[in-house]
Amino acid sequence: MSGKRALVIGGSVGGLFAAHLLLGAGWEVDVFERSAEDLAGRGSGIGTRGALFTLLRRIGIELDPSAGVHIKSRICLDRSGAVTHELAVPAVNSAWDRVYRPLKDRLPPASYHAGARFERLETDAHGVAAGFADGTRVEGDLLIGADGIHSTVRQNVLPEAPPRYAGYVAWRGILDEADLPPDIHAAVFNRFTFGLPEGELIIALPMPGGEAYARPGERRYHWVWFRPIDEAKGLPDLCTDATGQCHGTSIPPPLIRPELVAEVKAHAEDVLAPQLAFAVARTRKLLLQPIFDLISPRIVVGRVALLGDAAFAARPHVGAGVTKAALDALSLADALAEAELEPALARYDRERCAFGNALVVRGRRLGAHLEAQLKPPEARSPEERAHDPVAVLRDYGAAVLTAEELGSAE
Repeated sequence: MSGKRALVIGGSVGGLFAAHLLLGAGWEVDVFERSAEDLAGRGSGIGTRGALFTLLRRIGIELDPSAGVHIKSRICLDRSGAVTHELAVPAVNSAWDRVYRPLKDRLPPASYHAGARFERLETDAHGVAAGFADGTRVEGDLLIGADGIHSTVRQNVLPEAPPRYAGYVAWRGILDEADLPPDIHAAVFNRFTFGLPEGELIIALPMPGGEAYARPGERRYHWVWFRPIDEAKGLPDLCTDATGQCHGTSIPPPLIRPELVAEVKAHAEDVLAPQLAFAVARTRKLLLQPIFDLISPRIVVGRVALLGDAAFAARPHVGAGVTKAALDALSLADALAEAELEPALARYDRERCAFGNALVVRGRRLGAHLEAQLKPPEARSPEERAHDPVAVLRDYGAAVLTAEELGSAE
């Protein structure tokens, strides 16, 4: 199917993959991104998989494992900083901006519209139209919602499927490789490091740095610290700035109250291994990410297809967000290339719902211990009480990328 027009709402990685693949199949494509700013500075470290590099090459982008940082093993540190467990799990860790930047730069400039805030949808048997905050109305044959877990597109077509709060937040930080003293660098930099303070989880790992890719000395170090917090009182407090304004379920990093940052760094000194506490203390800008996940009952409604986190959003523990979005885009483009619109969308819905559901279930299993911290100890299931370091090191991430494999891994 070609000669048609697709409207892609969301200019992050998933939307860009969809745009490139449909452009390659002869579609006219317009990408609408609500942010007027470039998104490259928003990402963090990501795990990589062969499928991601294969798809980038199909688009014409040569990004291979040499653009990442090689990790030789996974280790768990106790409070003293000693290695209590180690598993040989080689991997290549990259950075979100290393995927986003070439996708964005390779897209024809006329196809990308920044500062376009999608608000409303019109659809019938003959086409679809997107309405934007500035009054603009754009018509097309297919609308793709790739606008993230809090998708406005999904709110238009599936208002009964909101994201689900997981019961905990992630504090994140990135520092330069050069900020790590030689002894800490030698101990952790080329490893995937875990810390398991009571009821919490912190992970830390290297990632490429800026335009230098993986050049030693110019890379970055990324940490993510999962901490339970209740939704009713604790989460609004974290998302309230110094003026008393609550920003909902997220808050821009510059508006995080200094006393909250100080509390995180003080708590790090109390419960984390010295290597990890140093990384937290040295981080100049902390980011707060409340953890949500999402299961959609379907991802196609008429001429609207949801993709990436707008369709299914798994918790970060599966480590497959970028690759999942890319494979969603591939499934949609391949289906549209082989069939007319209605059967193609039905095939896409069938294929990616099965996978998305399985991935979210896996993420919930990996985060069960963290979510259960808000329950009384006697109310927790055996799975929720379990926090075996070997199992955490072994199972973190999703090494499988089919619904059948994910199901068999449960």
